[in-house]
Amino acid sequence: MSYYRHHVFFCINRRDDGSACCADGDARALRDYAKGRSKELGLAKPGGVRINTAGCMNRCGEGPVMVVYPEAVWYRYANRDDVDEIIARHLIDGEPVDRLRI
Repeated sequence: MSYYRHHVFFCINRRDDGSACCADGDARALRDYAKGRSKELGLAKPGGVRINTAGCMNRCGEGPVMVVYPEAVWYRYANRDDVDEIIARHLIDGEPVDRLRI
C-alpha cells in the first residue's frame, strides 16, 4: 500500500520568455487553496492526500494543470470551484472528474 492514497502535483511553473505557463492561471494560489482545503477536510495525512508543488510538467499550453497519482489522472482547472470538485469527487469519492481531464 502507498503511504498516501492520493498524491497530487500542481505545476506552478513560470516561463520568463512570455510563453504560456501554469503560473499565468494563478496556479500557486490554487495549489495553496487545495492544500488548505485538504487540511480542513482531514485528508492531509498518511493514508490520505498529499498536495505537492511541481515544476514544469510540459503541458503549460493546457494549464494550469495538476496530476493525481496513483491513477495518473491529469486535470486542467481554472478556479476554486474546479479544485473543490476534484477534491470532492476524485480525492474523496474516487471518481475522476471527466470534464476537467486532459
